[in-house]
Amino acid sequence: MRLKYFAWVRERIGTAEEEIELPESVVSVRDLLQCLAARGDGYAEALKYPDAIRVATEQEHVRHGEPVAGAREIALFPPMTGG
Repeated sequence: MRLKYFAWVRERIGTAEEEIELPESVVSVRDLLQCLAARGDGYAEALKYPDAIRVATEQEHVRHGEPVAGAREIALFPPMTGG
């Protein structure tokens, strides 16, 4: 699965994208965020407040309870602001 990171999520993790293989225990977007947060300090800092992280699967916004099975691409980014 390809993960893409945007804005300050990318800055804290230190990469714009990566390919990873998920453990079988990762079933939902929420599980994915928890799994990633355990990967190291940068991930933990970026995902410190998981409810604030917006997620898109296959370029469609999804809720954190959505399954990740079969997804080829998941993007993580901070909340958007208008202006």
